[in-house]
Amino acid sequence: MDATSTIKTILQEKIGATIVEIEDRSDLHKHHQGRMNAPVGSGHYDAIVVAASFAGKTMMQQHRMVYEALSDQMQTTIHALSLKTYTPEQWQQI
Repeated sequence: MDATSTIKTILQEKIGATIVEIEDRSDLHKHHQGRMNAPVGSGHYDAIVVAASFAGKTMMQQHRMVYEALSDQMQTTIHALSLKTYTPEQWQQI
């Protein structure tokens, strides 16, 4: 399983995300040093995450939920993660 599929699966399982859109932006960072044995520039992602579990939480709390769910990947395969988080209701308004 590739990194984007792994991230998506983890967020679906750990926080009940119903929509996870991941864009690998590593190609824009090809001169940055990678994580551990990862290729140089790898591990840069933009993510949109929609989950009912975000309801009633601040954006910071939502982001912390995502970072906690991805804590193992943040130590190995994810170098940078740009997040946009929404409840299903917020997502419908976009």
